[in-house]
Amino acid sequence: MRSGEYGSKEVTIRVNGLDTPWHADDIAAAAEAGPAGVVVPKVNSADDVHAIVDGLVKGGAPAHTKIWAMTETPVAMLDAVAIAGASDRLAVLVMGTNDLAKELHAEHVPGRQPLLTGLGLCLLAARATGKVILDGVYNDITDAAGFEAECLQGRQLGFDGKTLIHPSQIEPANAVWAPTAEAIDDARELIATFDDAIASGKGVVTHKGRMIENLHVDNARRVLAVADAIAART
Repeated sequence: MRSGEYGSKEVTIRVNGLDTPWHADDIAAAAEAGPAGVVVPKVNSADDVHAIVDGLVKGGAPAHTKIWAMTETPVAMLDAVAIAGASDRLAVLVMGTNDLAKELHAEHVPGRQPLLTGLGLCLLAARATGKVILDGVYNDITDAAGFEAECLQGRQLGFDGKTLIHPSQIEPANAVWAPTAEAIDDARELIATFDDAIASGKGVVTHKGRMIENLHVDNARRVLAVADAIAART
């Protein structure tokens, strides 16, 4: 962990949950290792987050070691805002969709209709508190088309990325979440069109037949920021 041989990658350590006899020792060991993040399952409340923070502080974790809280129960869905806003040290919400489906007595079906309420509640919490949020795993590693469809759904819903369970899922997930060349070009053109229109005193701005305003410019800048971040890593 301290070798620095992971390059620009963020390295996280997954520990056992607070309700297990191994959690305290796991947190202490993770704190000493000082990764970018500690992934904690079954985080159900703000009190849980506070307990994790206390464990990291007592273990001497560096300031850059953040909490990645897995939200995977009905209680967590209903308390997502409190969880996400409980500490500045909490940086990421991670959807635990397998456990959530189990707790709901729901089936895994294309489109994930039984899970959409929970996914939406956690997305709202993440955006309300300025945290990153990752979609849950896709279980069938032989179903490339199904995996790509679920990645696309996750991106369209607003997730920042997806948790993966097999190396074969890395490239297609990256392809879905990375802006395409066309999207990058369109973002640049939209910003230029808007800036030119404002500079010339126009009250109404259109881009490729669409009315645009500041919110569209903000979205375009976010596309470019993601593209720049990917380029910097590669």
